Amino acid sequence: MSLEARSIRTLLDGLAYPKAAHKGDREFQLWQEGSHPQIIQSEEMLRQKLESIHNNPVKRGSIRDPVHWRYSSAGNYAGLEALVSVTTDW
Repeated sequence: MSLEARSIRTLLDGLAYPKAAHKGDREFQLWQEGSHPQIIQSEEMLRQKLESIHNNPVKRGSIRDPVHWRYSSAGNYAGLEALVSVTTDW
């Protein structure tokens, strides 16, 4: 059963909001405009992407240190206990 058929308006409204105005072929958009997958080509690139992800809540002003974000693996990489166990020795 589709979301529309189940009348889940809050979720649908959230998916309709980021849709680019020039995309007339769809009503909703799941992925953020400008997001494009990239092949991780080296350990250096992997570390850069991971650091960028960890720093997103800091850039938004939600926290001051990435290890304070509850749902981040930054704490795992800092040697702290975290909500979810993450393998950090790759």
